[in-house]
Amino acid sequence: MTAINDNQISSTSSVSEKEERLKKLQELVKKGINPYVAKVKRDYEIGKVLQEFTPLKDSAAEFFVAGRLRSIRSHGNLTFANLEDESGNIQIALSKKELEADSYKDFVKLIDHGDFIQVKGICFVTHKGEKSLMVKEWKLLTKAVRPIPDAWYGLKDEEERYRKRYLDLLLNPETRDMFYKKAKFWEVTRAFMKKKGFLEVETPTLETTTGGAEANPFKTFHDDYNLDVYLRISVGELWQKRLMAAGYEKTFEIGRVYRNEGSSPDHLQEFTNLEFYLAYADYEVGMEIAKELYQEIAQKTFATTKFKTKGFSYDLAGDWPKLDYREEILRQIGIDVLQAGEDEMRAKLNELQVKYEGDNRERLMDTLWKYCRKNIAGPAFLINHPKLVSPLAKAKLDNPELTERFQIIIAGSEVGNGFSELNDPQEQRNRFALQQELIDRGDKEAMMPDWEFVEMLEYGIPPTCGFGFGERLFAFLMDKPVRETTLFPLLKPKKEGN
Repeated sequence: MTAINDNQISSTSSVSEKEERLKKLQELVKKGINPYVAKVKRDYEIGKVLQEFTPLKDSAAEFFVAGRLRSIRSHGNLTFANLEDESGNIQIALSKKELEADSYKDFVKLIDHGDFIQVKGICFVTHKGEKSLMVKEWKLLTKAVRPIPDAWYGLKDEEERYRKRYLDLLLNPETRDMFYKKAKFWEVTRAFMKKKGFLEVETPTLETTTGGAEANPFKTFHDDYNLDVYLRISVGELWQKRLMAAGYEKTFEIGRVYRNEGSSPDHLQEFTNLEFYLAYADYEVGMEIAKELYQEIAQKTFATTKFKTKGFSYDLAGDWPKLDYREEILRQIGIDVLQAGEDEMRAKLNELQVKYEGDNRERLMDTLWKYCRKNIAGPAFLINHPKLVSPLAKAKLDNPELTERFQIIIAGSEVGNGFSELNDPQEQRNRFALQQELIDRGDKEAMMPDWEFVEMLEYGIPPTCGFGFGERLFAFLMDKPVRETTLFPLLKPKKEGN
């Protein structure tokens, strides 16, 4: 057992209590009690004990449980405490009559709330009718040298909650339950895709060019290859399309995505996305699959299709209307983005007092749309996107300036994106060349050309629909900021010693 150094004591408001706990730790070591054991006896989870309490009580059988102490209340010769594991919380009772004198004394003097213990006991019911365990013996599993904050007064600062997320989850059952629900959200998604016959694949997260989206990537360096590489900004879009060329017809991936962009309640630099690709299908087929998927997620994860997000109320059931990109902007703010010049777009944004980054036509058009979308409750499909803002989508035959693309709009935001994939290699080459021009003009979010992808298209891929969405959808259905629905959001390091 390593001795405790006084320098380990922090300068927080809990210094005195931490000092006391460190003294108890040293006392436990002197008594030959290991405060950090490895082997545990546990016959039941606490939830199982509560569920099967009556037969256990009637049998008077002794059994082992283990967990964290959440409270301790001593009354002379009798001490009550609450023992908690992931499955539940139960009251335990320790009596001088049931335990050896030293054992009872050690518990009262050296054990604190927050410590992990193992107990052997039998079920009984208190005179107040509370299901409890009478402890026959106990064993320390882990000594906590810092006290757990008060559930009501502690961890009110948002950054502190994220930095000490383990305490936030411990103190807030609703937050803890949210992440069970998030796991269910992705479980339902994966099961839906497999039920539809899609093959789950894994594609690279390190790329020499970042394809599949318009975003500023994270850049790093590959020592062995002596070249710059990037963390992916999509879930293998250009790779999954290569699989269509290889003969696969239904693929999907659920994985992490990285974008070196600013933070907001609806944006993170690292998050999870789904993308699927379906051969011999167009964007209209994709819309129907996406709608069915969202409705299944809603029913199986939340047991409802009706939600409220950011003040919007909406119902995912039934059919969803289709909104035309150009017409919706024209209806809301009176500007035709297909006809307007850049000066007119800038003037309109200035009139609307909208801040914007990037000064090219694509960015100006996209910013005008984003201003309009915030007024749409949804669910709705946005369609007929201009080619300029859709570099990977197939053009419409009846109007080559528009594309066969759809986005799902909920509560004023886009929470899904799909299209009939562009598979004309020459057209893709031309669009990549345009994106390269934007990059050369300083647009950090323009899409990096992938000329090997163009070469693949020259071998041919079938007509294909692709679609993707991210964990922001879960955040919207929970009506929470996406940062809140992330277990451990990125934070700047805390200075040593705090």
